[in-house]
Amino acid sequence: MNKKYWLLMMFSAVLLVLAACGGESDEEGSEEDSGEAAGGDGWVENITLLTGGEAGVYFPLGVAMADIIDSSFDNVTATGVSSGASVSNAEQLNNGEAQLALVQNDIAFYGAEGANMFSETLDNYSGVFTIYPETIQLVTLADSGIDSVADLEGKRVAIGDMGSGTEANATQIIEAHDMTIDDVDAQYLDFADASTNLQDGNVDAAFVTAGTPTGAIQELSASADVKIVSFDEEAMNNLMEEYSYYTQVDIPADAYDNFDSTASTVAVQAMLIASNDIPEDQMYEMTKAIFENLDSMANAHVRGEELNLETAEDGMSIDLHPGVQRYYDEQ
Repeated sequence: MNKKYWLLMMFSAVLLVLAACGGESDEEGSEEDSGEAAGGDGWVENITLLTGGEAGVYFPLGVAMADIIDSSFDNVTATGVSSGASVSNAEQLNNGEAQLALVQNDIAFYGAEGANMFSETLDNYSGVFTIYPETIQLVTLADSGIDSVADLEGKRVAIGDMGSGTEANATQIIEAHDMTIDDVDAQYLDFADASTNLQDGNVDAAFVTAGTPTGAIQELSASADVKIVSFDEEAMNNLMEEYSYYTQVDIPADAYDNFDSTASTVAVQAMLIASNDIPEDQMYEMTKAIFENLDSMANAHVRGEELNLETAEDGMSIDLHPGVQRYYDEQ
C-alpha cells in the first residue's frame, strides 16, 4: 500500500468517527429540546389517573396532572379518566386497576385502616400531596322550603355516586343531625345528574362534596335561584369531634350566581394517592414534574392554584410514597 493511499484511508476513518459523534450529539440534543426525559428501567409505562365525575373539580385537575406526566417522559403515557370518585378510586387503585387517584383525605384514611365503608384494609397505596379543601355543599332551589338538614326528612335527596366520598359525607352529616339515611329518599346521582334533576324537579336537594366553585352548581345557579343550606352548629361540632378530618368553613355569598347569603358547612381535603407498585425513582420524578408545572394546574381549575410545596402535606392522612418523601426531603 503506497503512502498516499494509506493517508487517504486514515482521513476517511477520522471523518466517519466525527460524523458518528456528531450524530450522537444531535440525538441527545433533540431529546433535551423536546422537554421529555427518558424513564428508568422497571418504570410503569402506562399510568391511569382516576378522577371523578366530569362536572366536579377532580376531573380537570386529574386530567392536567396526567397531561404533565404524559408530556414529561418519553416512555410513559398517562391518562386522566372519569370515575366514581373517592371510595371506588381507593379500591380500584388498591386492586391494581390504576396507578394514581384523587380521593378525599378521610376516605384515604378509612381505606388504609379498613374502617367505616371499607370491610378490609387497603394496603397498596400511599400519599402524594393534598391540594385544597373540599366543601360539603347541601344545595337546593331557593323556593324549596328546605332550610336545614332536618327539613330533608322524607325528601328526595341526591347523595352522590354509590361508593363515593360524597355518599359517605352525606350519611355522616345526616347522622350528626340525629337522623339516618333511611329518613330520606336517597338518590345515587353524580354532580351533573343531581344538578339536572334539581332543575327538573326530580330531586329536592343534593349533597355535593367538591371545591368551590363547583361546575355543576355553577351551571344550576346560572338558570335558577339556589340555596346552600347551613348545617346546625352543634351537629358540626359533634361531627368534627367524631371525625377529625372535617373542618368548619363558610361559603361566601358571592360563590355562585343567584346566591346571596353565606352558608356554614364543613370540608375535607382533596389529595392524590399513588400505587405502591410505582417504583420509588419514578414516583420521585413524576412528583417533581407536577411541582415544576404548577401553572398547568392553575390553568385547569382555580383550585389548582392551591397546590404548592408549603401545604402539600397539610391534612395528609396516610404515609407518603417513598419517592414522594424523598422529593420533599430534598426541598
